[in-house]
Amino acid sequence: MSIRNRTESSVRTAFKAAIRALLPRDCLLCGGSDGSDGDSVLCAACVAQLPQLTSERCPVCAQPAPQAQVCGACLSQAPHFDATDAIWPYDFPLDRLIQSLKYSRRLASADFFGAALAALPVADADVILPVPLSAQRLAQRGFNQSVEIARPLARQLGIPLELKNIHRYRDTTPQASLPWKERAKNIRHAFECNIDLRGKTVLVVDDVMTTGATLNELARTLKAHGAARVENRVLARALKRG
Repeated sequence: MSIRNRTESSVRTAFKAAIRALLPRDCLLCGGSDGSDGDSVLCAACVAQLPQLTSERCPVCAQPAPQAQVCGACLSQAPHFDATDAIWPYDFPLDRLIQSLKYSRRLASADFFGAALAALPVADADVILPVPLSAQRLAQRGFNQSVEIARPLARQLGIPLELKNIHRYRDTTPQASLPWKERAKNIRHAFECNIDLRGKTVLVVDDVMTTGATLNELARTLKAHGAARVENRVLARALKRG
């Protein structure tokens, strides 16, 4: 490392330490600061207590599956995406944390979430694609939470971030407000792609995977424009009950 780079690194480290001292960050879950390294939105104790997904889950859709084999649903009707990896089950308290980012603009969570995704096994991807929002939804919310999560992930992995050529051009009814069986129909033909993806592997980033309908429709669009492989990286997976 050059003298200039070492100096810049030292300045950044000192600046971050000063900001932490002036503006201490309390844990978003317990409100405490003990055990936190100062860069995380959660203290070490709360991170350790977050619910975990079983390691035996389908490599395609990330639902629990014996011996981590492809599940029956994916065997009988294979989705357009090739793989899914997730960190946590979509349950308390992860649902609160994700909703606070999504609806309460707790953007400080984005770096924490992006770093968590970067800790997953690294995909040999050509591009990272945050799931696009429609122009109407983006105007209402003011930001796309998937973009904010994907930015630190792209930086850490050194993979280009695609934000210009793939759009959600149709403003659909919010998926969360619909019964699971109606979501695939609701999202059909919602995306457009204006880039040649022939031979490329696309790493799609989203906050929550529920039925997978949105990710499946996006993957269908990407494959129609030449993508060789589409992998999903999501923070949380909603699990089927019973």
